[in-house]
Amino acid sequence: MNKRKKGIWLAIGGSMVLMSLYFALWPIPIDPINWDAPKSDGYKGFHRQNDKLSNMKFIRLDHYSQPEHIVFKDGWLFASVKEGAIIRMRPDGSEIEEVVNTGGRPLGFDFDSENALIIADPMYGSHGGILRVKNWQSKADIELLTASVDGKAIYFADAVVVERTGKIYFTDASSEVIPELVGDVLAAGEIDILAQTSTGRLLEYDPTSKETRVLMHGLSFANGIALDEKQENILLNETGKYRVWKISTKADNISPIDSGEKAQVMVDNLPGLPDNLLQGKDGKYWIGLVSPRNTFLDYSADKAWLRSVVMRIPHNFWPRGEGYAHVISINEEGDVLSDFQGPGLSYQQITGVTETDDRLYFHHIGELDKIGWMENVK
Repeated sequence: MNKRKKGIWLAIGGSMVLMSLYFALWPIPIDPINWDAPKSDGYKGFHRQNDKLSNMKFIRLDHYSQPEHIVFKDGWLFASVKEGAIIRMRPDGSEIEEVVNTGGRPLGFDFDSENALIIADPMYGSHGGILRVKNWQSKADIELLTASVDGKAIYFADAVVVERTGKIYFTDASSEVIPELVGDVLAAGEIDILAQTSTGRLLEYDPTSKETRVLMHGLSFANGIALDEKQENILLNETGKYRVWKISTKADNISPIDSGEKAQVMVDNLPGLPDNLLQGKDGKYWIGLVSPRNTFLDYSADKAWLRSVVMRIPHNFWPRGEGYAHVISINEEGDVLSDFQGPGLSYQQITGVTETDDRLYFHHIGELDKIGWMENVK
């Protein structure tokens, strides 16, 4: 072998060694663990494919995008957007205005009895938390209500709902992944779900005592929540495990393993990843399935090492489920009441649904500057 060929082979061999070392040793944000993924039933039964979202219409949002959560109140649609704001508009999309800008990334939000905005923002300040915004009609006054529990930071405040007595229930999607450091909530969520370390929590903040407590821990990306009719239980989407829980408001630091009578899985093995969860009309609870099941995630459930390798690949090249528009509604018992899908629809990554008397409005976290809606067929 001449010197030139020998040099080429040495260079190739050296590159392969370096690449092997990179994929084996390069630091990653979080170490994945093995887990038991349920075998997907696919789009069958209640979830057989349909095109019920095909007639969706759209409201343009000017220079705003990613309306991840939407609330209808007093004749206005309020939406949390990527640009760090809560905006509002009339139901037809007119009179768009910015209500408040947190400088972070507001996700879930609700209103308390004094009409103040209660916002879950994981990118506010150093690492986010739960905010209360009063006087938002004029000069918004932002107060950080809670950013820690039991001495541990709340890194990923996600969904929030206010109970009649004023108690605030919210999710900390992950106790390990910090969106402020990642720089994007969607990417941060993908890291946590790929790792499957299950550090998400359901929390309660009492504005009277100003104390925060843990109702449930050990959840794989704790996401959307809603109170049941009696406000005795919380419905919660566990995105990373494709399921929905019903958890007692009296629960105290329980886990999926030792939940006992305080928590039960009410919907399991969904064909997609459940995101936001909102109470609708006539006993319905709407769930946005932000993405179909990720075949790679299920395949690699018992191969944590393989997911570690993927984490060393540039984020844009991670294996993902193909985009798909899909929402469902359930009742308090977990029965599926409706299933709307949109094969080929460009309005994908739907995170949730807000129901009014005459319309359904669809939240999303895709790179789009619009809100989808359709007539509410009862």
